[in-house]
Amino acid sequence: MSVSRYEESERFLIRAEKSIPLGSQTFSKSRTQYPIGISPFFIDKAKGSYVWDVDGNRYVDLVNSLACITFGYSDPRIIRDVKYQLKKGTIFSLPGTLEAEVAELIIGMVPSAEMVRFGKNGSDATSAAVRLARAYTGRDEIAYCGYHGWQDWFIGATTRNKGVPTAVIELIHSFEFNNLDSLKRIFANKPKKIAAVIMEPMASVYPEPDFLQEVKKLAHDNGALLIFDETITGFRFAKGGAQEEFGVTPDLTTLGKGMANGFPLSAVVGKKEIMMEMENIFFSGTFGGELLSLAAAKSVLKMHQEGDITGKLAKIGTNIQTGVEKCIEATNLNQVLRLEGHPTWKFLKWDSINGLDVNVIKTFFMQEMLSKGVLILGTHNVSCSIRKKHIAKVVNTYSEVLGELALGLKNNKLEELLIAKPLKPLFSIR
Repeated sequence: MSVSRYEESERFLIRAEKSIPLGSQTFSKSRTQYPIGISPFFIDKAKGSYVWDVDGNRYVDLVNSLACITFGYSDPRIIRDVKYQLKKGTIFSLPGTLEAEVAELIIGMVPSAEMVRFGKNGSDATSAAVRLARAYTGRDEIAYCGYHGWQDWFIGATTRNKGVPTAVIELIHSFEFNNLDSLKRIFANKPKKIAAVIMEPMASVYPEPDFLQEVKKLAHDNGALLIFDETITGFRFAKGGAQEEFGVTPDLTTLGKGMANGFPLSAVVGKKEIMMEMENIFFSGTFGGELLSLAAAKSVLKMHQEGDITGKLAKIGTNIQTGVEKCIEATNLNQVLRLEGHPTWKFLKWDSINGLDVNVIKTFFMQEMLSKGVLILGTHNVSCSIRKKHIAKVVNTYSEVLGELALGLKNNKLEELLIAKPLKPLFSIR
């Protein structure tokens, strides 16, 4: 494989880094995740399940804009509705009627939604939900599980906490998924101080029977609210999100990602009694009612109403999973790679073998998958635009790459096959 495959990407990265830290607005789209020498860095165009980088290389996309895309790129139905709104205007001096129309559609689908407020990204929504919970309960401290965005209240609890005041860091406490005792300890150590429990209802691991129900009971027994961060799982696991899938209704929910198929929109939804506190706190942004994103969301939500979109996503994800697991079995890599999580958001879990740094294995995998036309990071974020031919492409590429990986491991030559330095993870978020 020639490095010149990414010549234009690398040239533009040098240019971009002169004006943009890391050359990207998003850590997960930067060289922290895509090693220089084996990766594209800039996409030129996208359609359906494909993206083309600035060097003209085409990929089947399993990243799908970090799980924002559920209908495929440039879905004609969504583009039609956005174009119609564009002619009318993108934002006005007063609210557009789309704000209420989209809010009503969400209320009709998401079990916890009695009222709705919009933001532009997941961090907007989770931060607003936490502020709302603090205002409603009169408490300051938060128990969390999972990843919840870049704002101080959460990121201070991670290794990327530079610039976050110590006083803020001391207000947040981590518990383990499927470990109710770890949450009980927080409440025991902080009696009458926890305003809310905020968590992703599922990431790579399914909740154990009654775990989410017990979390809700424990929160309420201690006077705290339960917030589900469904930025990814909303409109992906089920029409009503993971809360519908698992039969647990939280007090507040945050939504984003696939709600508008890549247009910037998020939402805080919840019980009316709690949401009315929005009139007393300050959560307000000029672009919260931006109309192109709302037009896209209306189109997306109507398609969810009319058909089993999440069922289709799950079927596609399951078909990919089945094919990939056969490849893992055929190459005897069961000890190195396994797939975990929901079919629509499947995690690749890598393990070290024979003392080899797992990042060497992951980097080799990325190097070869990218070179063969599959854009992938650490998950399968499927979209409805994936057809049988795309699944075949993905599975055949896995078969080839895992075969090469197995041979490299057998001959102890995997590091020699790397063109780039091994990945160095930014920080662990899940």
